[in-house]
Amino acid sequence: MTLPEQLLAPCQQLADYLRAGGIVMLPLIAVSVLMWLLIVERALFIRRLQRRSMSFEDAGEHLRSGRLPRSGASGGITGLLVQRFLTARSGRTEVDRYILDETVTTLQRSLSARLPVIGVLAAIAPLLGLLGTVLGMIATFEVMAIFGTGNARAMAGGISEALISTQTGLLVAIPGLYMKGFLDRRAGNLAKHLGAAGLYLRRQL
Repeated sequence: MTLPEQLLAPCQQLADYLRAGGIVMLPLIAVSVLMWLLIVERALFIRRLQRRSMSFEDAGEHLRSGRLPRSGASGGITGLLVQRFLTARSGRTEVDRYILDETVTTLQRSLSARLPVIGVLAAIAPLLGLLGTVLGMIATFEVMAIFGTGNARAMAGGISEALISTQTGLLVAIPGLYMKGFLDRRAGNLAKHLGAAGLYLRRQL
């Protein structure tokens, strides 16, 4: 086998696998790609906010001086809170407390944004696999109705569709659900830290 043939062999095997899985493989691929794009985006977003988070004392100093954190400086989730609050503050204590609370709430919501979508996509995948199983069994019974049980090759297509689609649905769903839980925990920890930072800054007003 030549080198180009060796390079093309995995691609051909993948194409054969997708073809054997039937029509539901197309939406399964779309669900998988979209889910992993969202997972990577959320993981990078949360990781950026976790790195070198500004201490509460430094945040309080910025609050008292009214000085915005340096542009491009990594202050983590606390630095982002200080930056957004100082940009929106009014100078009146009661109004500023309300603005601070709203800023904390908005940032907490942004931490969990798109995570429910990841969970929904992960839950859809095995259902699409189940649909492929049903379609594969229907195709198998149609072959049996025409040729009987003696034509194993004709029956193999429907059986392959039933099994491969189910397998693919589970392969998409299991890591997706794991990553959803992982990101939920990270976002929850950041939300708690953000709430504590908000309470600390509120006492400084």
